[in-house]
Amino acid sequence: MIQFSSNLFQKVIVAFFLVNTVYAQVQAPASTLHSEALHTAKPDYPTPYGSPKIEEVTQVLNRIHGYLDTVTPIRVINKATKEEIKDYSKIDTNATVYRGDFSLTSYEWGVTYAAMLAASKATSDPRFAQYTTQRLNFLAELTPIIKAKFPVSSGMPLRQIIAPHALDDCGAMSVSMIKAMRDGLVKENVRPLIDNYLNYIYTKEYRLADGTLARNRPLKNTLWLDDMFMGVPALAQMGKLTGNTKYYDDAVKQIQLFSKRMFNKDLGIFMHGWVESMETHPEFHWGRANGWAILTMVEVLDILPKDYKGRAEILALYKAHAKGLAYYQTGTGFWHQLLDKNDSYLETSATAIYTYCIAKGINEGWLDAATYGPMALLGWNAVATKVTEKGQVEGVCVGTGMSFEPAFYYYRPVNVYAAHGYGPAIFAGAEIINLIKKHKFALNDSAIMLTK
Repeated sequence: MIQFSSNLFQKVIVAFFLVNTVYAQVQAPASTLHSEALHTAKPDYPTPYGSPKIEEVTQVLNRIHGYLDTVTPIRVINKATKEEIKDYSKIDTNATVYRGDFSLTSYEWGVTYAAMLAASKATSDPRFAQYTTQRLNFLAELTPIIKAKFPVSSGMPLRQIIAPHALDDCGAMSVSMIKAMRDGLVKENVRPLIDNYLNYIYTKEYRLADGTLARNRPLKNTLWLDDMFMGVPALAQMGKLTGNTKYYDDAVKQIQLFSKRMFNKDLGIFMHGWVESMETHPEFHWGRANGWAILTMVEVLDILPKDYKGRAEILALYKAHAKGLAYYQTGTGFWHQLLDKNDSYLETSATAIYTYCIAKGINEGWLDAATYGPMALLGWNAVATKVTEKGQVEGVCVGTGMSFEPAFYYYRPVNVYAAHGYGPAIFAGAEIINLIKKHKFALNDSAIMLTK
C-alpha cells in the first residue's frame, strides 16, 4: 500500500479540482461564457431576415417586368408563314395572336395585368401600367376583327374573350379591364369585352340550386374554392363600374355560400373542393386555392361601400382566415403546397398571394400592423429568393385540378412557366412597398418588429 502524507494528499486533491475546472470551462457551451454576446449573434436564417428596402423590392419587380415585357409581345402573325401582320385589314383565317412564353388572355394574365397596375402606383413607374394598357388595348382592337373573320370554335384566336365558357375565361381578365377603365388607362372599346365577360358570369355560369357558382367536373355539382376568385371579384368590380347593386349582392352572397360549406373554422383555412353528393368531404387545404379565397375577400372588401350589408361578415371571415394562415407559415417564410402537411413542398404562388393579402389588410387598417407586419415581410423575403436574375419566378405549382387523396397535390410539378406565380409576386412586391412607406419595421431585441 502506498502511504501519502496528509499535506501531499491535500495538494493532489487541489490539483485534481483545478484541472477539472479548467477542462470543464474549455468544454462548456459558449453560451455559459458569453451569453450576452451570443444573444446578439446573427442567426443563420435560410431566408433573408428583416425589413427590405424599397429599392430592393423595386429591383425584383423590375426584373419580373423586364422578363414579361420581352416574352409576351403584342403581335398578330400568319400561322403558315410566321410573318407578322401589321395591317389588321389584311387579317384572314390564317391569322393568330403570337404566343410568347405566356397567353395574353388567361386568368393568370388577368391577375398579372391587375398586379402591374398596382406596381405602377406603388413605384410611380408608368412602365408597369403601360404593360397592361398596351395589351388590353391591343385585345380590344383585335377582338371585333377576329369575331367578324372567324367562326366560333375552340381553335379560334381570342376564343376566351369572344365566346367564354368557364369562369376561368372571365373573372380575372374582366377585373383587370375594369380597374384599367376606372383609372382611365384604356380605350372605350374595352367596355364591350367587359360586358361580354360579366354577362357570362352573371347569367350563364352553372350554379347550384341556391345560386352558388359551381361546376360539373370532376363530379356533378362540385364547388371549387378557386371559383371564388374566378367569379366574385368581377361581380364586385362591375357593381362599382355600373352602380348596379345586384352585382354587389351576388358577390357578397357567393362568399357567404362558399365559406359556409368550405371554411374550416377550427383550422382557419379552406378545403379545396366540395361535392354536393358527398356525405363526408375529404379536406385538402391546397395552398393556392386558399390564396384565391383570401384574395377574393381582399378584392371585395376593397370595393364594397363601407356600410354595405354583408361587408362586416366578409371582414370577419378575412380576419379569421388571416389568423389561420399565420399559424401555417414556416420558418423559411413560405407556406406548404398543402398548408397543414409539413412534408409537402414549399410553394411560391400561394406565399406571394398571402403576402399581398396580409400586407394589403395592414395598409387598409383591417389587420394589426404589429401582429401581421413581420409575417408579411418574411413572406416577401421568401418570395424574392425565388425571382431569378432573368425575372422568372421559381417554385410555382402548375395548373391543378381537384383530388380526394393527397398524392395528387404532393406531386404536382413546379415550373417557371407556370403562369400563376407572376401576378401574385408583382402584387406582393407592390403592397410590401406600400407597407414600408406607411410603417417602419426594425430589429428589436433581435426580432423584426413594428417600431412606428
